[in-house]
Amino acid sequence: MSLSRIDAVAEALVRARGAHVTCPAASTADLLTQADDAYAVQQQVAQALGWFAAAPPRYWKAGGPSRDAVLTHAPLPPRGVWTSPATAGDWPFHIRGIEAEIALRIGRDVDPALARALDVDSARALVEAMTVSIEIVDSRWREAIDAPALCKLADLQSHGALVLGEWVPFVARDWLAQACEVRIGARAAVVRRGTHSLGDPAWLLPAWLRHATRHGETVAAGTVVTTGTWVAFSKRARATSSPPNSRASATRRCSSRTFLPTIQSTERRQHP
Repeated sequence: MSLSRIDAVAEALVRARGAHVTCPAASTADLLTQADDAYAVQQQVAQALGWFAAAPPRYWKAGGPSRDAVLTHAPLPPRGVWTSPATAGDWPFHIRGIEAEIALRIGRDVDPALARALDVDSARALVEAMTVSIEIVDSRWREAIDAPALCKLADLQSHGALVLGEWVPFVARDWLAQACEVRIGARAAVVRRGTHSLGDPAWLLPAWLRHATRHGETVAAGTVVTTGTWVAFSKRARATSSPPNSRASATRRCSSRTFLPTIQSTERRQHP
């Protein structure tokens, strides 16, 4: 792996974040040849911007389009993780996509040895709580969601911010029967049932935990991973994008209870 290539992409993303602008992915796409390159960029950007200091990340996103695909992972800047109800008025966004997800919270420390030994059932047993989450999709690339796949992965897989709802104990359920409802402002609700791409949000846990511990780190108890969308972001239809000055909410109906995170989006831009 050439560090000069990684440096160039990381510097482009750091500049874009600092100036609250987008940059062309086309100028850097050829510098990334494999997923490890993109993950190295993630790490360099995090170090340059001081997201995690010396501690391992406490918030992650992970997922993929199907169980046959290679899953992707990204550590999330903690300042962009908010408890519902949240106001995003002073946070810089370029496209404001909205994705309704389930976030899981790990109940014990996971070191590399434990991560290597996990299967889905044993990883599921490590989860202590779950909540509905809203990921705000954004991009530092001018091409946004049309940027090359490795460029998007380097840019935290098009992450903007994360809103977490009310935490409840994690219990097994029939995820194929799980309903999801998204409302944005006065628009008609978007309702889906059983549309998680992996069939079960916990299915990704072994791969994510092995990724997060691959350099010898321990994933601390209380670490959160949001597990991919139930209502897909669509550039063409804009079905799940949120305009300025709008309120978005996502609901999961779990047994007899409803958990509803909300976020208010406005135009002001003050934070990097």
